[in-house]
Amino acid sequence: MFVSGFTFIRNAVRYDYPIVEAIRSILPLCDEVVVAVGRSEDGTRGLIEGMGEPRVRVVETVWDDSLREGGRVLAIETDKALAAVSPESDWCVYIQGDEVLHEDGLPALRAAMASAPEEADGLLVKYRHFYGSYDYVGASAGWYRHEIRAIRPGRGIYSYRDAQGFRKPPDLPLRAVKVDAWMHHYGWVKEPAAMQRKQENFHRMWHDDAWVAAHVVPAEAFDYGRDLRHLARFTGTHPAVMADRIARRNWTFETDISVDRRTLKDRVKLFCAERLGLELGYTNYRLLR
Repeated sequence: MFVSGFTFIRNAVRYDYPIVEAIRSILPLCDEVVVAVGRSEDGTRGLIEGMGEPRVRVVETVWDDSLREGGRVLAIETDKALAAVSPESDWCVYIQGDEVLHEDGLPALRAAMASAPEEADGLLVKYRHFYGSYDYVGASAGWYRHEIRAIRPGRGIYSYRDAQGFRKPPDLPLRAVKVDAWMHHYGWVKEPAAMQRKQENFHRMWHDDAWVAAHVVPAEAFDYGRDLRHLARFTGTHPAVMADRIARRNWTFETDISVDRRTLKDRVKLFCAERLGLELGYTNYRLLR
């Protein structure tokens, strides 16, 4: 079984993306990892090549910065990386630049790739979304609980909307098998100045300048207390590849988790998901088992 990894990134240094940790987290599964590196101003390509990993292959790309609706450019860059994987691939493992796969899930993913039924287009992993620091995790229904992060190539599968998930022709959700593996999402955990820079840049992939000016508060550092959603303290373990990054943390974030910020809608969705096993709202897949 030949397994390819694929991802995309641009300006990882400037915006403090844990892209090296992301790649390292999936390498134990992969025979190769294709990284679509957008033309950057901060040495991102050197960062990837400096890993010294022969299985990592860089494909240089140019982002279309005129695409400013729905995060579409992210899906296009994902598709560029997917198109560059080896034709030998039996499975393709996807990871984004702010995601890190926990090593505890590697055996389950490897087993699922070997045993998934032929009708399965993808494998579904579980998510933890961290906010403010490595000590707090999102606990409201606004954070997605699962997403497909391994797909079978050769089925016309493409990145969907803002690259959160995938579809296949004619715009159908993938048939997926759920796997007992955790993806840690660190998109909301950065040094506050880097987080502010990311916010100012990131929203330009969804909105025009007028919207950004009206909704992104100018500042030297991001205020994690603004628009705070309900959080819980995280008591588990982080992926081993994150140890050095976590040790280098140079800011603090604390919040009162006794304040319940969940809406009634949140409560209903969480009850259905946790007690009844029903996912209400948007899901971009069809669960096989």
